[in-house]
Order: sequence, then C-alpha cells, then structure tokens
Amino acid sequence: MRIPAVVIGATGYVGGELLRLLHAHPNFVLAAAVSESRAGQRISNVFPHLAGAYDSTSFTAPREWSTQLDRGARLALFSAAPHGASASLVAAAIDDASARDLDLHIVDSSADFRYADAVAYRNVYGAEHGAPQLLTDFHCAVPEHAGAVSTAHVGHPGCFATAVLLAAVPLVHAGLPDGDLYVTGVTGSTGSGRSPQDGTHHPERHSNYYAYKPLLHRHVPEIETLIANACGTRTSINFVPHSGPFARGIHVTLQAKLTSSIAAGDIRKTYSRYYQSAEFVHVVEGTPRLKDVVASNYCHIGVATSNDSVVVMCVIDNLVKGAAGGAVQWMNRLWSLPESSGLSAAAPSWT
Repeated sequence: MRIPAVVIGATGYVGGELLRLLHAHPNFVLAAAVSESRAGQRISNVFPHLAGAYDSTSFTAPREWSTQLDRGARLALFSAAPHGASASLVAAAIDDASARDLDLHIVDSSADFRYADAVAYRNVYGAEHGAPQLLTDFHCAVPEHAGAVSTAHVGHPGCFATAVLLAAVPLVHAGLPDGDLYVTGVTGSTGSGRSPQDGTHHPERHSNYYAYKPLLHRHVPEIETLIANACGTRTSINFVPHSGPFARGIHVTLQAKLTSSIAAGDIRKTYSRYYQSAEFVHVVEGTPRLKDVVASNYCHIGVATSNDSVVVMCVIDNLVKGAAGGAVQWMNRLWSLPESSGLSAAAPSWT
C-alpha cells in the first residue's frame, strides 16, 4: 500500500522530522510539504540535511496541495502547525479533501485537538478554539495507552505529556501511588520550536540549567485528563519543567509515595507487563539515558524504590517519540499498518 502524505507546517522542527521519517517510510509517500512562508522554495534550502532525500522537491502553498492528488485517493495528513493556527488549517484541509472525495486520516501534533471540548481548550490556552465543530472527530492519547479508536483523526499529546504519561500510567493503572505524583522534566532546546527566543538562544542555554513555569505548565491539565482516560481515576500532577543545555531529548523523573513497600523489581515487572506489546517502550535495569533514545522513536523507563517511595525515570526524543514519530505511529494505526512501520531504526547514540 502506497499512501500519499501531506505535511502542514512543514518548515518547523517537527515538520522537518516528519519529512525525514516519511522519506524512509515503506507506505507513506510525500505528496506535499505545505508552507505559506516558504512556498516555492526547495525543501533542501530550508533543511540542508534532507538534500539527499528531497533534492528537487519544493514547499507547496496552502490550498494548492489537494490539486496534486487524484480524486478519491487515500491521504495521510500530518499537521505540524503551531497551536492556535493548526485548527483552522486542518478545517480548511478537511474541506479541500472532501471536495476531492479523498479518503482522509489526520494526525495533529499541535495542542488544538488534545481536549474534548472548546471550554477546556480555552481554559488552558486563553483563546477560542479555531474549529470546535471538529473536536469530536479527534481522539487524543499516547498510542501505547489506547486500544482501537473510533475517530478518523488523532491529536497527539505534547512531548512533555508523552514522557510523563509513559512513566505515570502503568503506576496509576496498578493502583500503586498513595496521593499525588511529583514530576521533574528536562527538555532540550528544540522543544521551544524553530523561532529564536531568549530561553533558546545558545549563549543562554549552553552550560546552563534552569526551571521554568514551575507548577504552572500548560501540559498539566492535559496529562491529568489523559491519565484519567487511561486509568479511570483522577490523579494530581505536580510538575516542574526545566531547560537543559542540549538540543534534543526529554528526561522525566516521577516520584510518589506507594500504598505499601514494594521492591523495584516488582514494579519493573508491573511496567513490563503493561508494555509487553509496546514495541517502542523498553523497561531497563538501572537508570535510562538520553543518548540511548535520541533521534529514535523509543522510550526507556527505569525504576527505583526505597521503602514506600518510588522513582520512575523516562527518556524519549522530544521531536520523534514526543511529536513526529508518535504522529507516524498513530498514522500507521489509522491505516491498519504495522505500528512500527518506518520507525524501527535504532538511536544513533554518541550524538
């Protein structure tokens, strides 16, 4: 099966990773990389590292990509546009696809389809949703925490949310925590996007380490909602994110009190059972390390205990497992392809 793929918002870091992953995918074939600001420019001019993959391919303007597809064709549509902008772009894409009778699945990597209703979105992001009529057409979850979904489209959780959920859900699902979860997360500078900011400027970030938005990060309501969806119980998250002096990756450390003293080996078995069918999640002995997963779609989880306290450590690549790779993983499922298609390459390490 060869399915045309379109990437909206293709000039950002997540868009660039989607282009890289699609080039190696056995079933998805890039039909259009959509960008309003770079339309007509070659992909290789914006992403020189993709020159060998897309030597002569140029970015396409919005509303022009659909004319490049045959009527009635299949379409895998990825949106890597920023939150607040993605919803209206996705709505327009759905209209264009409908006009050409395209068989369509969408995975959105922004925050615009992570909440089930517009009120919840407004409460977190302080703005009206751009396409509230579409919210019920999207399901939001980490792929490892969802069975078959009834919607045609998916909103992928954020990168921090993905790491925290992978660490937290098996613990909560087993009913082991006694009270709140306390989480510290460290992310690389690519998590702030391609546009330069004070916090991502190299002289500020290099050899530096600092917390930001402690206990106020906007992913917390998303994480709490998705834990409740996966486990059927509400859990409070106390989250302190940090900026790390590296480009890629997320390291999350979760701490909690347990209902009773449990050996680390027994908790590792709980995680191994929960993720026994999850190809991309590995429960490791000792402490997981970023370089073992960076630039891959894999997640490594480690566990430590002392009496009735537990520490769960989780590492992922923020741009792959936390965004583009997770989106491809979901798209594989939506098209009934093997979930690992195009994603099984190991981490390069020594980066």
